[in-house]
Amino acid sequence: MLVLPGCQTGVKTVPDEIDFRCPEIVADNAAKGLRLRKQFGRGGTEIGVARATELKNREKLSPSTIRRMVSHFARHEVDKRGKNYGNEDNPSAGYIAWLLWGGDEGRAWALEIKRRIGNAPDI
Repeated sequence: MLVLPGCQTGVKTVPDEIDFRCPEIVADNAAKGLRLRKQFGRGGTEIGVARATELKNREKLSPSTIRRMVSHFARHEVDKRGKNYGNEDNPSAGYIAWLLWGGDEGRAWALEIKRRIGNAPDI
């Protein structure tokens, strides 16, 4: 259980049932991003590569990492309007970077987990 301040008892918990490992589709998107980055030599930062590796391996992420994912997607939503976004033959750097963080499914998953955990601290 994650313990949070709040409630009348002073403690609010986040159930253990929350799976902090991403769904397979998110792992697949991250792996695709890594392949495209290697093939085309662009897209993402070393932090994005590290995140993609965690996602590809379906590692258990911390609440703070989930929040960073949500922030990343919010900042980079504009990249979807760039030239060659989604072009598999000549993908934009923004498209590759988006995939490194799990793609659209990664964004949806991170938003849902963030909604469920609220301000839960890392343990």
